[in-house]
This record gives sequence, C-alpha cells and structure tokens, in this order.
Amino acid sequence: MVAGSRGSRPPRSVVLLSGGMDSATCLAEAARRGEVIALTVLYGQRHAREVRAARALARRFRVRGHHVLRLPLGPLAPSALTDRSIAVPAARDHRSRIPPTYVPARNTIFLALALAVAESSGADSIYVGVNAIDYSGYPDCRPEFLEAFERVARLATRAGVEQHRRIRIVAPLLRLSKRDIVERGEHLRVPWALTWSCYRGGRRPCQRCDACRLRARGFREAGVVDPLVASA
Repeated sequence: MVAGSRGSRPPRSVVLLSGGMDSATCLAEAARRGEVIALTVLYGQRHAREVRAARALARRFRVRGHHVLRLPLGPLAPSALTDRSIAVPAARDHRSRIPPTYVPARNTIFLALALAVAESSGADSIYVGVNAIDYSGYPDCRPEFLEAFERVARLATRAGVEQHRRIRIVAPLLRLSKRDIVERGEHLRVPWALTWSCYRGGRRPCQRCDACRLRARGFREAGVVDPLVASA
C-alpha cells in the first residue's frame, strides 16, 4: 500500500527520538498525525540517560514500534559527546564556530537509517527535531541540509524511483526558538519530566553545558517550570 493513502490505515511516520525536549515535541506532533515508529540510535554517547528518556517517551506515546539501534560512532567520528578525553564545554555563543560537541555526519547517518525504516515500513514522513534558531551551530541542522536529504530520499530509494512515493523530511521545530518549542510542547502535553537534554548525563542536569543553557532559556522565556530543574 502506498504510504499516505487513507485506505486501511492512518498516515505513518518515523520519528528520530533522542529523548531530548526537541525530539519529544516532534514525537507528540507525529503522534497527533497518525501511527509512529520511533528510532533511537546508541551512537556511543558518553551516557545512556537520554536513551532511557527515549524509551520512556516511546511508552508514554504508545508508538507502533521503537527500534533502539546500537551503532558506535565514537572510533569513526570522535566528538565531545562520544570521547571522554574531549571535554564538554560550558555554555557558549552558538553563533560562533562549530563546537566540539558536533558529531561528524551524525544527522546524515541518522536520517539514512530512518529512511531505510520509512521505506520498508511504508511510512511517508520522517520527523527530526533539528532547529536552526536556538541551536549549537551544527551544520546538519540547517534547512538546506534537510532539503538536500529529501532529494536523496527521492533519488536513492525504490520507493522514490519505482513507486514515485515521496518520503518527506519533516522538521516542525526548524524555525522555532526554544521558547516557541516549550510553548508548542505545552500545547501538545509533552511530559517534560521524561525528557533529557544535558550533554554530561548524571542524575541531574549540569545546567552549564550548551544543551542545558538553551533548554533553561526556553523554559524561562516561556514562563514554564522545567520539572528536571525543579526536582534537583
């Protein structure tokens, strides 16, 4: 059956689910639309806290399936997120150079995996929580990258070449500030207490790294209490 038709089943999406506030909001968006298959990648992160968050979110939203794929990128693509010998920097100006927390080609790899899941499962869209406003300056979070990858999806799959199926790359948060994302998540009833953003892991957010800084600003500007900080 061609994905996106309204015959025997609702629309189906693949969601790249990291366990953070952005991917959780994307999951809530996709779940409103129809069926969801979640994909979480264990890429050699320095901690597993966000993976536990992804599992909890998948259970809360009752996804059709949740694939947790182990793909250790650390030896191939060293980063402060995969190599403990590289320090995670404290908060920084995200408009300056690309930070050491950038994992080489991570979103390209993740989207390729999600594309394989989408094509084989009949999904018509891939949701990814990238953001080009309040973000850490990663090159694979830009709209031109997403547009290019959607062209790849058309040219490099049987779904695109033979079946003329379009698998869309959906980035609903792309042009939203962190404040906007928190407000959108509140509207969608995202369970923030189940999410995790901190690069350092641990029992509590460090409140010093770039991810913590951006998250804190979003909650502060939205006038919403972050339950992870409130319970610390």
